[in-house]
Amino acid sequence: MAPLYDALFWKQRLNLIPHPEGGFYRVTYESSDMVPHPRVPAQRRASTGIYFLIDSPANFSAFHRIQSDEMWHFYAGDELTVHVIHPDAAYSQIQLGSSHGFQAVVPAGCWFASSVPRQGSWALVGCTVAPGFDFADFELADRSALTAAYPQHADLITRYTRT
Repeated sequence: MAPLYDALFWKQRLNLIPHPEGGFYRVTYESSDMVPHPRVPAQRRASTGIYFLIDSPANFSAFHRIQSDEMWHFYAGDELTVHVIHPDAAYSQIQLGSSHGFQAVVPAGCWFASSVPRQGSWALVGCTVAPGFDFADFELADRSALTAAYPQHADLITRYTRT
């Protein structure tokens, strides 16, 4: 018998839909306030929030970047690893989960991907972005271009990109 609260339960309960980077999401909050964005020539909502779920190692969140800070909040499931490549080529990992921590921030302009550790594992998290998320600022990584920019991370990039 499946656990009472598994990935399928949360996908259905929260009405999550597939995200272009992998995983599933639903927008939960969009501020009505608009603010100037320091890194793009447009105004953005002051803040936005989503639910985000990864339901297997194969359905990872592929490397992407945005132009705002993104705070991650752990809610349920197994540990989640966020892989971060900083603009100066430094690599760091964020571990979210009950034995690690419940919140962490990926700074604006970093490339990042996320994954769960093994088959049968899943993680439900939330992401808050400020200034708010807009798909106009979303850049999904191209494997060859990202590898050319950060050859020291080629294995990681290959693992967490789809094209």
